[in-house]
Amino acid sequence: MSEVSKRKSGSKGNGVRHLTLHDVAHESGFSVSTVSKAINGKFDVSASTKKRIFRVAEEMGYEANYYAKNLAKGTSETIGLLTDDLVGRFSIPILTGVENAFGSEKIAVFLCDARGDSIREAFHLRSLLSRRVDGIIVLASTSNPRKSLGTDLPVPIIYVYGHSEDPNDLSIITDDFKSAQLGIEHLVSLGRRRIAYITGDRSYDATQLRLNGIRAQLALNNLTLTGEPLFGDWSESWGRSGVDALIENGIQFDGIFCGNDQIARGSIERLRERGYSVPQQVSVLGFDNWDVVTIGCNPMITSIDLQLEELGGIAAQHLADMIAGKSIVGIKKYPGKLILREST
Repeated sequence: MSEVSKRKSGSKGNGVRHLTLHDVAHESGFSVSTVSKAINGKFDVSASTKKRIFRVAEEMGYEANYYAKNLAKGTSETIGLLTDDLVGRFSIPILTGVENAFGSEKIAVFLCDARGDSIREAFHLRSLLSRRVDGIIVLASTSNPRKSLGTDLPVPIIYVYGHSEDPNDLSIITDDFKSAQLGIEHLVSLGRRRIAYITGDRSYDATQLRLNGIRAQLALNNLTLTGEPLFGDWSESWGRSGVDALIENGIQFDGIFCGNDQIARGSIERLRERGYSVPQQVSVLGFDNWDVVTIGCNPMITSIDLQLEELGGIAAQHLADMIAGKSIVGIKKYPGKLILREST
């Protein structure tokens, strides 16, 4: 058995003995100090020495070898994903898209949940940088703009879903304006001419961008919004209340554009309770394409899919390009996709 094999299989008691820098130094013929510098990516060790140390460490199965090899290449083959909302409706599909893209390239993703806490976020950022990740994706819990982490960080940063306030950052977001236009185009194509808008919190950028898209597309068809937009919360109960408000205020409508799928389901339930048939009398359109809600409704809800998983994949590709040295800044917007179901 070779000395390397002996050290690799050596044991202490009933457990496997962990290899140390001293073992690598002994086997490679270099001092512990030199091995430590090579393993930790210091610049005062020659390339040939590093190569010899990395090769010996790999043969021995030294546990830090994976990182050592990548330090030699100038990369760690790891990515940081910093989110505000780990269990949120929008975070998981985007995370899936990122994981799928980087997983095929054998790049690991470190996930950190800041939970909307700036102190926790700063801690996670320092932790990711200390691990020498090659880049970081920042995933917001809402579509509203967020504060930049700064442009002087040692690795590229991409913001997804909620864009950075700094135009020198790269942000990948959904195009709420064009997505809303897509929905109105569909309703108008069905012959709907009196379209109301029941939506959520008016303070959300997405709410206002969709309203602007709705009005712009209606204007292209010489139409206007029926009644005033109804703002509330993002719930089924608000969908029911919104329909009540339309009826009790004498608003004539044959289509309802809803700010999300929960509002759409609540609207459909209340329309049915008040004697309206969907979609025969009123077409109802949702937003987000949350299958749990859209498919569980009767009738099933036509909705705008924001293609969040694809958004995560796009962000991953851009980050890979930036890690390779490409400079990309600004806000890139991607529209949703209409998913047809029974409610229209």
